[in-house]
Amino acid sequence: MHPLLHVLRVKFSLDRRGADRMSPGPAIIVENHLSGWDPFVTVMGTRWRVSAIAKIELFRTPVVAWLMRVVGQIPIERGDEAQTEWVLATARWALADGMKVGVYPEGTRGPDHDALYKLHQRVLVPLIRQSPGVPVHAVTVRYFPKGWRTRAEVRVSGPLPIDPEAMTDDELTAVVRDALVEVSGLRYVDLPAWTAKRRAREEKARLDAAASGDDPA
Repeated sequence: MHPLLHVLRVKFSLDRRGADRMSPGPAIIVENHLSGWDPFVTVMGTRWRVSAIAKIELFRTPVVAWLMRVVGQIPIERGDEAQTEWVLATARWALADGMKVGVYPEGTRGPDHDALYKLHQRVLVPLIRQSPGVPVHAVTVRYFPKGWRTRAEVRVSGPLPIDPEAMTDDELTAVVRDALVEVSGLRYVDLPAWTAKRRAREEKARLDAAASGDDPA
């Protein structure tokens, strides 16, 4: 798939910094989430073997499902706690095979492309706790459209100072959150992305209603 990913350079000009900090062998990659291109842009131009945990909806469209399986993505259904165990077991297998596992703890894309939203602990924390000794890296992607091409800015942190045995769930999450903000320059919003999306839709509906004269106020 790596030669195929080079085709993406037609669409994206890549600005990558910190790739030399990535640990060889297995690692946990924690990323922000701005686009469906994120997992592909992350590995573009590298030899990293990454299995990212992706929403199951992507596996319900035949062509997209084929691509996701070819590149080794792991499907997860939000809210299905039983499937979480399967996802974690699959992640353990991938790490044991020397791969890197990518996780997007924002859970969904937020309404603002300059923000990082509150990290969900459902997969992030147990994934780190079940993998003692496996390095954890923050990797961020930002997009800057210019004409028909888009500059993709990828930033990679060194291994994060995480001690799963000594840290609480909130402390682990805070270390990851702070690293994502530091390497990306994104502003942090202490609100789940899906809540922010709902509020943005409600505000748009209110403004549309006001503009059409239907606002009861």
